[in-house]
Amino acid sequence: MNEPLTPDKILQTGLAFWASKTLLSAIEMGLFTELSRGSESLDSIGGRLGLHPRAARDFLDALVALGFLHRSDDGYGNTPETDLFLDQKKPSYVGGILEMANHRLYPFWGHLTEALRTGAPQNEIKTGKEGLVFETLYADPARLKAFLAAMTGVSHGANMTIAGAFPWKDYRTFVDVGTAQGDLAAQIALANPHLQGTGLDLPEVAPVFEEYVAAVGVADRLTFLPGDFFKQDIPKADVVLMGHILHDWDLPTKKMLIAKAFDAIPVGGALVVYEAIIDDDRSKNAFGLLMSLNMLIETPGGFDYTGADCAAWMKEAGFSTTRVEPLVGPDSMVIGIK
Repeated sequence: MNEPLTPDKILQTGLAFWASKTLLSAIEMGLFTELSRGSESLDSIGGRLGLHPRAARDFLDALVALGFLHRSDDGYGNTPETDLFLDQKKPSYVGGILEMANHRLYPFWGHLTEALRTGAPQNEIKTGKEGLVFETLYADPARLKAFLAAMTGVSHGANMTIAGAFPWKDYRTFVDVGTAQGDLAAQIALANPHLQGTGLDLPEVAPVFEEYVAAVGVADRLTFLPGDFFKQDIPKADVVLMGHILHDWDLPTKKMLIAKAFDAIPVGGALVVYEAIIDDDRSKNAFGLLMSLNMLIETPGGFDYTGADCAAWMKEAGFSTTRVEPLVGPDSMVIGIK
């Protein structure tokens, strides 16, 4: 017998923003950091967070039902996952990217229909304030550090996988293009003591990179190179890496950056591109496809792409062989060999 059709999946997906905003508001208010000290009663946590009595119980119980809190005779407490990943005091905190999603992406996605019909960004570009957003971000060292740490949080698992899965024994040098805090370079250096690496990014990023790689213990083998990969060549290295870079740009820019990477590496060298690579059938990696819609919201021409797309661009640039390898979650890497 066939299972009867129900609208459950339709309704759950259509109203999924309820659960999303409940979690984002909990992160915004620092709930999981507050509970990192131990379970607390409804009145205690409600008072400290300033929750209205009408809202507090439903809010906390909803987080229990969603699996982000547990409730016992002692009150409400973090789950193992929220305690590890949503406590702001822990280095494993990944909430930074969700804070950005809450403050920026959540309202912009409310204009998705307009973006689908116009092809135009719906963020600060729409109001002519884009420059002000990034000027403010890069002018405030604390805010910039938090933003770059958020980028590390969302990519750390993939960075560790690349550090172990790629055949680094065949190479001696690498450059991480758009290095941000430097976690990809740091994880590669930690796992491969014979390597020397360079992180390329805008000059304002230098103090954050240098502090991070020093804390990890690989500052003696990693160098920060200030620069703009649009205005200068990529420095020479055996391996060039681009993590969460290409999807920001239109097709001509993607091809230009791949060509610059080709010029930077010797024969036998490699380009490693990674992000939420869409499956070739474009039917399974929902996160990658939704990320491409996010690029529609956020950029004038950016989009995500399949492994076959990227391999074709690499071949066009002159790479002789390519392959696609899964990393963690929705992320994969596309490798091109010169």
